[in-house]
Amino acid sequence: MVNFASDYTEGAHPKVLERLLETNFQQTPGYGEDPYCEEARTLIREMCAAPEAEVQFLTGGTQANQTVIAAALRPYQGAVAADSGHIAVHETGAIEATGHKVLTLPEQDGKLTPSAIAALCRAHWGDSSREHAVQPGLVYLSQATEWGTVYSLRELESIAEVCREFGLSLYVDGARLGYAMASIGDAPDYRDLARLCDCFTIGGTKVGALFGEAVVIPNQILARDFRYHIKQRGGMLAKGRLLGLQFLALLEDGLYAEMSRHAVLLAQGLRRCLQEAGYAFLYESPSNQLFPILPDAHLAALEEKYVFNLVERRDGGTAAVRMCTSWATDPQDVKTLMEDIRAL
Repeated sequence: MVNFASDYTEGAHPKVLERLLETNFQQTPGYGEDPYCEEARTLIREMCAAPEAEVQFLTGGTQANQTVIAAALRPYQGAVAADSGHIAVHETGAIEATGHKVLTLPEQDGKLTPSAIAALCRAHWGDSSREHAVQPGLVYLSQATEWGTVYSLRELESIAEVCREFGLSLYVDGARLGYAMASIGDAPDYRDLARLCDCFTIGGTKVGALFGEAVVIPNQILARDFRYHIKQRGGMLAKGRLLGLQFLALLEDGLYAEMSRHAVLLAQGLRRCLQEAGYAFLYESPSNQLFPILPDAHLAALEEKYVFNLVERRDGGTAAVRMCTSWATDPQDVKTLMEDIRAL
């Protein structure tokens, strides 16, 4: 069976493994204070044109989200997210476990809109008994979203403006950031994110690393005590160099962008094939995730050879599924899948 259900099941790019093996017996300071982590921090700051930004490394996306949001919010504040946002539906109440409510808003193709955020804030601050309700304190975005859609630079700028107006922190979960930046369209780059966000992550787990997320914090107030939050929440890896080394391997020679383009090009080729075969899509995704709507009979035939995620049962004997490509997807597997789709 060929797995098109997820984009993180493979191990790691060989260059990552090579760097880990080369340094396996080295002794360095622990807890992310080694030369490799420092070199990776310097590289990320240069990429972001943010020389003062704090950069820390955590092992996974949920851990990063939980730590950032808990660090950014006061006890009575909550995180604003799309109702399909990862922290709202896929993290087992991790944010609520820190004592902070996730305040969900209706999505538009997986995205939050500036008008919806502003309306929520106006309603809160216009309420004469507002101290009895959770105060919006942070806006959480996924880039790309759960539905593979991508915030454009203009959209991110508009949301950042609303955040500044109402005193909200802006946090972008970049677990699939490489695929978003490789997508078709006007996606913000590292410099844009550093300019507009209080904090964002560069995802490694889904883009060629064994594990790891780089947390970039341009906001100096949030950055000041962030390592205390990492340690308190069990995220400070004793062998921290394992994270710094991976991000050096991914970022220093453009490998991260190259791998991301590979996945997006394969996905968009598959997208064209599905369109030519007459299939509609649940969401119009320009990144590495596709959501075609297939007749049950066609899906059953394809599932003899391929694994997909079922997203939604539809009327008329059809179903929407998620198809993913990744940095490690074999082009031949995509070619064979396209041939099988054309044969249906």
